[in-house]
Amino acid sequence: MRKIIHWVHASIDGYIDGPQGEFDWPVMGEELSAYSETLSDRSDTFLYGRGVWEGMVSFWPNAESMSDHPHVLEFAPRWRATPKIVFSTTLKDDDWAARIIGGDLAAEVGELKRQPGKDLLLTGGSSLAAALTELNLIDEYHIAVHPVVLGGGRPLFAPGQERRTLRPVESRMMDSQVIVTRYEHPSA
Repeated sequence: MRKIIHWVHASIDGYIDGPQGEFDWPVMGEELSAYSETLSDRSDTFLYGRGVWEGMVSFWPNAESMSDHPHVLEFAPRWRATPKIVFSTTLKDDDWAARIIGGDLAAEVGELKRQPGKDLLLTGGSSLAAALTELNLIDEYHIAVHPVVLGGGRPLFAPGQERRTLRPVESRMMDSQVIVTRYEHPSA
């Protein structure tokens, strides 16, 4: 069965974006970029919630014209070529999305996991990640903690969620500043 891998950047105070929704603080050095690309290599489908999708689709289709960062140059063609599924009850159509799912999350994601293929990569976000966590559908969490205090924003995990115990598998420092920890769901 395919796994869902959640790949997310967070501040040391536990936010995935700043108080005004800003996401200009993650630093993608060489090691962190390589780690991200390894996760992409394991996957043949990218998953997004509506909020993250809007940011992704505003940048990655023409990313090379906006940045010459090595990670951007490596990832942009991969992003365009990889099928992308967006979870939204309000988005009805998008040229870059292979599919938009707005129905029964448990049934739809369960079916995706049972299909043949490589793993599914969920990038960023909080609402979709929280919903999938509640349904025990995320198999691995890869959390990159950056040395920044944002003082507010969307939390890494939604408040009020039921307690979950994850199994820490690996933790390492990348680019002399970002700590990436990989956790697995106990049933993974």
